Amino acid sequence: MPGPAHTTIPDIPYLNRELSWLAFNARVLNEALDPRTPLLERLKFLAIFSSNLDEFYMVRVAGLRRQVASGVVQPPPDGLTPHEQLGRIRSEVATLLVDQQRCLDELLPLLAQHGIKLVSMSDLTSGEFAALDQFFERDVFPVLTPLAVDPGHPFPYISNLSLSLAVQIRDPQQGVEHFARVKVPKNLPRWVPVPGRAFEFVPLETVIAANLGVLFPGMEIIGSHTFRITRYSDLELSNAEEPEDLLASIEEQVFYRRFGEVVRVEVQRGMPPHLSALLLEELRDDEIPAGAGLSADDVQEMGEIVDLSDLLSLSTLELPALRDAPFVPVVPAPLRDSKRSIFDVIRERDILLHHPFESFTASVERFIEAASEDEHVLAIKTTLYRTSGDTPIVKALTNAAQRGKQVAVLVELKARFEETANISWARQLEDVGVHVAYGSASLKTHAKLALVVRRDTDGLRRYVHLGTGNYNSKTARVYTDLGLLTARPSIGADASDVFNSLTGYSQQKLYRKLLVAPTNMRDRFIELIDREAAHAREGRPARIIAKMNALVDARMIDALYRASDAGVEIDLIVRGICCLRPGIPGLSERIHVVSIIGRFLEHSRAWYFANGGADEYFIGSADWMPRNFDRRVEAVAPIDDVSLHPRLAQIFRTCLVDNRQAWDLSGDGTWRQRQPGPDEPVRATHVALLGEAPVGPEIQPSVAVVEAV
Repeated sequence: MPGPAHTTIPDIPYLNRELSWLAFNARVLNEALDPRTPLLERLKFLAIFSSNLDEFYMVRVAGLRRQVASGVVQPPPDGLTPHEQLGRIRSEVATLLVDQQRCLDELLPLLAQHGIKLVSMSDLTSGEFAALDQFFERDVFPVLTPLAVDPGHPFPYISNLSLSLAVQIRDPQQGVEHFARVKVPKNLPRWVPVPGRAFEFVPLETVIAANLGVLFPGMEIIGSHTFRITRYSDLELSNAEEPEDLLASIEEQVFYRRFGEVVRVEVQRGMPPHLSALLLEELRDDEIPAGAGLSADDVQEMGEIVDLSDLLSLSTLELPALRDAPFVPVVPAPLRDSKRSIFDVIRERDILLHHPFESFTASVERFIEAASEDEHVLAIKTTLYRTSGDTPIVKALTNAAQRGKQVAVLVELKARFEETANISWARQLEDVGVHVAYGSASLKTHAKLALVVRRDTDGLRRYVHLGTGNYNSKTARVYTDLGLLTARPSIGADASDVFNSLTGYSQQKLYRKLLVAPTNMRDRFIELIDREAAHAREGRPARIIAKMNALVDARMIDALYRASDAGVEIDLIVRGICCLRPGIPGLSERIHVVSIIGRFLEHSRAWYFANGGADEYFIGSADWMPRNFDRRVEAVAPIDDVSLHPRLAQIFRTCLVDNRQAWDLSGDGTWRQRQPGPDEPVRATHVALLGEAPVGPEIQPSVAVVEAV
């Protein structure tokens, strides 16, 4: 429950963004530590925590260090300078890494009780050792490249997040010691199965270490230790505006990102100090000013296993008793008659979708596929931010273009760490006649929007899907997202205007229904908040509930503070970063913040405004962050069909009464997990929402990639 309220208003009314993110990742790690979580799901959360931290260093920590190097002294709204933030981050991460290792130390014996083991080469029988030795000679040795370091062999390039062995060798004839690096191949399984032992594995680096004599014949192997580096990995784009320039610029940046400066070095427990010092010296960028470059504080000693993100593959082992119960998403009720045209159904009513509890395949993919095949459909337009593999949606768009329909797709090339895949999909779509646009260098297109133009019997009609999640069939199984299918003319006209601004030179400023960033979204949300404050002052019903991934924007936070001061009760459901300080008398005493962490990644963005008794609900793609309002194209739609309001209200209520997955934020930035009382039933959001989906034979993937940054 919330901690004690502050008695005075703090000088700085905002929490730090980076420290708030670390607190979010600590909540993820807590799911791995919580014995109530199924055992393999605990392993999954431990892996997610680790991969989240990788991205945090690649982008956020690296960005802060560049600010220090460039002499930036202007602090963010929370008042901490970049240098101060780095110091606080270092301290917080040190604590988290202790908890991470403690978690692994707890999990390994519990997993062993169920036959899941990570073993060393010394634990193998002679026959098993021989089998793994054969595996090494056949599948591993041919792809290894030992790299010596001496005056004739400069220190090798080491790629971002690659696992390596630092090898100490001695020339027995000359008595001279040498250092060498051996990269652990990424294209081979990290966990090598032990023949004849179900669910027992030897780490690949251990197999390599046991065979170093083959790589360095005639040399004495003194020892080896694993290490891993993290590089700056964000993109730095010029102001190229033409699509060809943008595509070439991003391809170039993706290439050069490989050579970003090192911001972190992880080393295996027990690595000799002189070895870690050698790594630090060789990896340091001499062009970065002192105080901003790599230092001994950036070397993190891990446990026996370096890079726990690879544990994700073990978490998917087929042991149902150790994983979340399987379920099958239901087909949305209005779409259960597969013989009816989906366009006839949408024309009759708006349809609210809630994934993963409702089938993405039977709703969103069906919408695009039906549009590609319907002879009355003239045009399809959609945004693709992150897509997945050979997705049905991409196939449908290809099919539509080949059938002669006008197909326009805005492919966001700058979706972080998806750039290479999106470039590939963009070119494939272009090859089949799809009109592909890339947006601009200054804006990311983050809106989740699809528009179908169809010739109905009474004329042309626009059909729209607007959602909170990506058009990605994989993440639709593990992210909670909302979507709207509608044929409302005003929303259709707005969707056309949005696409015209994305593919052409439109400078559209006015929209009928949609809230669109960077045009009007922040101002419209502030107007809605201020209107609630006015209602409260006049004694009319006033209430705000807002659900999002992150709340950072200072202007939005200030508007919420004003509304709280005016008497508006405000509930914020914020999965990750929250820079607002709740529960402070005179500032935010009527604001409550809860975070839901559990089986599914909370990804939906939705808002409720009481509006004096005329309730208003909205869903859309945007978090309340400066980047979403100012540097992204976002779209939010009102839910005008009042028959859909009770369902949204129930989703909000489910989150707000949760006493299992919910965490409450205090004004000092600390989070406390709710616990059910002695006689209180457990109310877990995802368990409750799964009531919409029956248990079935289909096993949902256990892999959830958390959007960390």
